[in-house]
Amino acid sequence: MKEKLISVLVLSLFAGTVFSQKLNYPQTKKVNQTDNYFGTMVSDPYRWLENDRVPEVEEWVKNQNELTFSYLEKIPFRNQIKKRLEEVINYPRYSAPFKEGGYYYFYKNDGLQNQSVLYRQKGLQGEAEVFIDPNRFSADGTVKLSSVNFSKDGKYLAYSISRSGSDWREIFVMDVATKSKLKDSLAWAKFTDATWFGNGFYYSRYDEPKKGDKAYSEKNTFHKIYYHKIGDGQNKDKLIFQDTTKVLFHSVAISEDERFLYLFKSGGGRGNSLYIKETKNESQDFSPIVETMDDDISPIDNDGDMIIAYTTIDAPNGRIVKIDFRNPQKSNWKELIPEKEFTLQSVNSAGGKLFLTYLQNVSTKAYVYDYSGKLENEIQFPTFGSAGGFGGKKNDNEVFYTFTSFTYPPTIYKYEISEKKSEIFRRTDIKFNPEEYEVKQIFYPSKDGTKIPMYIIHRKNIKMDGSNPTLLYGYGGFNISLTPSFDAFKIAWLEQGYVYAQPNLRGGGEYGEKWHLAGTKLNKQNVFDDFIFATEFLISNKYTSSSKLAIHGGSNGGLLVGACMTQRPELFGVCIPEVGVMDMLRYHTFTIGWNWASDYGRSDDSTQFKNLYGYSPLHNIKNTNYPPTLITTADHDDRVVPAHSFKFAATLQEKNTSDFPELIRIETKSGHGASSTTKRIEILSDIYSFILFNIQVEPKYQ
Repeated sequence: MKEKLISVLVLSLFAGTVFSQKLNYPQTKKVNQTDNYFGTMVSDPYRWLENDRVPEVEEWVKNQNELTFSYLEKIPFRNQIKKRLEEVINYPRYSAPFKEGGYYYFYKNDGLQNQSVLYRQKGLQGEAEVFIDPNRFSADGTVKLSSVNFSKDGKYLAYSISRSGSDWREIFVMDVATKSKLKDSLAWAKFTDATWFGNGFYYSRYDEPKKGDKAYSEKNTFHKIYYHKIGDGQNKDKLIFQDTTKVLFHSVAISEDERFLYLFKSGGGRGNSLYIKETKNESQDFSPIVETMDDDISPIDNDGDMIIAYTTIDAPNGRIVKIDFRNPQKSNWKELIPEKEFTLQSVNSAGGKLFLTYLQNVSTKAYVYDYSGKLENEIQFPTFGSAGGFGGKKNDNEVFYTFTSFTYPPTIYKYEISEKKSEIFRRTDIKFNPEEYEVKQIFYPSKDGTKIPMYIIHRKNIKMDGSNPTLLYGYGGFNISLTPSFDAFKIAWLEQGYVYAQPNLRGGGEYGEKWHLAGTKLNKQNVFDDFIFATEFLISNKYTSSSKLAIHGGSNGGLLVGACMTQRPELFGVCIPEVGVMDMLRYHTFTIGWNWASDYGRSDDSTQFKNLYGYSPLHNIKNTNYPPTLITTADHDDRVVPAHSFKFAATLQEKNTSDFPELIRIETKSGHGASSTTKRIEILSDIYSFILFNIQVEPKYQ
């Protein structure tokens, strides 16, 4: 009891000091930089922070981190939270198995391993052996196994690694029988798998950056496809396709029978274009199936000349069509499975069947069809939630899938194709009692009256008196759906009696392309309104109050937090914009930012500029009171470059008139996502600590 009283006293004394005294932020110089956008002069005084590899910026990062960590280290329960996060994640985690060359492969993490290990075994009852252990790639566990692609005969494996969370990939080749690494080593690959054919594979890469200090920030242009022959040096790889007239992504895939090679182009619209050629005719050029990029199209399998494909063309929720290779014009397509009321989430094939999953009110439904489009059965799930997997080969007799929900730890199922039935293959062994928690889905009206779904999770029988610490998490973009899934880290939040809420904002894919488009470009404000009205719903229904509510989002979700806190700073108790897109006028000038224009629009268009300037978090910081804010980014984030967060933090520190802390936490040797389990625990423990300390709540641990 004495320990408890001391802890509370320290908390209250430190909180009083922080809340009454403005932090002494590092000096951030300003430069005379002004840009003219269609007659509007826009100042950018922290432009120099975009050069994140020069000594001057590195010194700024060092000073900011020193201030941030000195603040975090004084939070009395920070170490307790970190310890609890280590405890809740310390359980065995498995992936569903997949079959290659006579072996079953699967990933497993014993609990606190920085990287999951790839295992293999002969038969489902065979003894598992370590195949690749990425934890041996580096001493600090920040080198990740990014992808594995086996040759058709299972003799070779091409695997890629990522260093420090970067999107750059290095590709290596292994002899599967001996587990020995061959001399093949390929660099500067990005957004690619290895697509095997013959004695080698296709892959996509960029030219080596000309400036070493710009490798993680300069614009990525002219994605090229090469063919690599086993044993050759990368300088001998054959250029298969390039387009130096447009900045796009290029990738290839091959049909299971190896008859067709598909070429995909994307980045010029919301979807992709599709081209095809026969592999037996090397001199043959790719022929177009779809040349526009306004919709999605993807081959699933082929039945002779007939290509079975998924598409959103003339079907915003998705449908399945058959395309005749000899007559691929859209007018000749035959509809196999028509568009339905709900969004077609995924399509896979295995054992001569099609496995389709739909999102029905943000919960997965799964169905099995034959190749004629006839429905065979629905795969039943134990509750509402999310399911994924179902992929395999034509001669497989079973497929595996994983089902999860907020209070349903991931469970792997085996589905017997001929028997049309599922059985549990592997349960998750974790100390967690779902009966202690309540999960509900509600629908609340947004500003324009649109009903927005939101999941709310908390312990049963908590009091709705407006005093509950609440974490509101959102995304709302790029057709990405936030579906119910189990996150062990959330146990440390929910077990304290706190509330977690997850709205399905427009801009996501929860209700198909129409829902997505309702949150893009000139409609982007809908996303922020949806999030703000989720906050007001939670407050008006007494789940929480403004002073007890924290908002959190990453990447496009970081933009969401940044926009909402600059529009309604009085509404939130704490703000956590993680790796966010904050400079909406210049985002397209870094790495692959140009690819986001289909969602955001670009500032070199007068109409889009006005819209972007109206909500860009960086450009809408005013001289006013802002809530406590912890901005997070990482030094190897080459997707949303750290410059976004650097400039946002410098401006917020300059203009905030409250005494609340406006801090930035810059992780090292990490990227757009945490590069290791250790780093994710450290980042999340600081986020939880910052939130709870600033809403003046102390967690209770045994």
